[in-house]
Amino acid sequence: MEVVTTVQKAAPPATRGGAPTEGRRRGSASRALWIGAFLAPAILLVIVLLAVPFLTTAYRSFFDDNGLSQKWVGLANYAALVSDPDFGRSLLNTVMWVAGTLLLPVLLGLVLAVLTNSVRWGSVARTAVVIPYALSGSATALLWQFLLQSDGAINQTLTAVGLGSWQQEWLLHWPLNTIVMIIATTWQATGASMILFLIGLQTIPNEIVEAAKLDGASGLRMFWSVVIPQLRPMTVVVVGMAIVNSLKTFDIVWLLTQGGPGTASETLALTMYRETFTLNRYGYGAAVSVVLTIVVVAASWLYLRRQARSR
Repeated sequence: MEVVTTVQKAAPPATRGGAPTEGRRRGSASRALWIGAFLAPAILLVIVLLAVPFLTTAYRSFFDDNGLSQKWVGLANYAALVSDPDFGRSLLNTVMWVAGTLLLPVLLGLVLAVLTNSVRWGSVARTAVVIPYALSGSATALLWQFLLQSDGAINQTLTAVGLGSWQQEWLLHWPLNTIVMIIATTWQATGASMILFLIGLQTIPNEIVEAAKLDGASGLRMFWSVVIPQLRPMTVVVVGMAIVNSLKTFDIVWLLTQGGPGTASETLALTMYRETFTLNRYGYGAAVSVVLTIVVVAASWLYLRRQARSR
């Protein structure tokens, strides 16, 4: 008996999940064009408003520029930064601002959000905390200058209650002046952190909280094991904003001490301003600006990258 074997060709893999068909390729290309069209305005704005000014500033940092003449000096401005004690103090103050605004406004905002989230008088307490956030930086600085100057409200109150020996020149000595300015910023910024954490608390599913209660979680155990993990996305936002804002601190320091006494309380932003617009050392100020930009971008990227990895 002769067996005849018929070999049939299989259907093209393109129709069974293999290589994409011509129609699929066209659809993918069309979708990519639409996505590119929607993203183009945002990308263009980033290039025009961020990338181009940064590259221009970086180019200018290679010159000895006093506004009237320019001379190419290469990396001399950056070498001068390394040996400049004022820049070192400015960098230290900036680090203090980052640490202070992470420990105080963020932590206080979280605690106040948790404490006032489900109590009857919570709205009143939240309003009292949020009101300072509505004030401008200039108004906040003027208020705290009234409190902290040598004959200000704090020293007068200490004298009135018999604690005159506790009087201080709050804004005239480092690091005390930097510490009290961080406290002033905490008074204003805690409201924003509290609002964001409240939003995060209200998005926690009730089922998770009820399940944790059934498992015996309560108090600090509930806060640490349930609330904190659920608030993680909002914590990333709050901490990221605090890092960037602290690295760019300018207004309250300028209005309270103008970086003084001397340059003792300057941050990197104030050093950049002084070198550029007061001393007319545009090349040196541009170098400080480049360093500040790199620090801000690097700190934000490292923090967000770590958060993305841990997730």
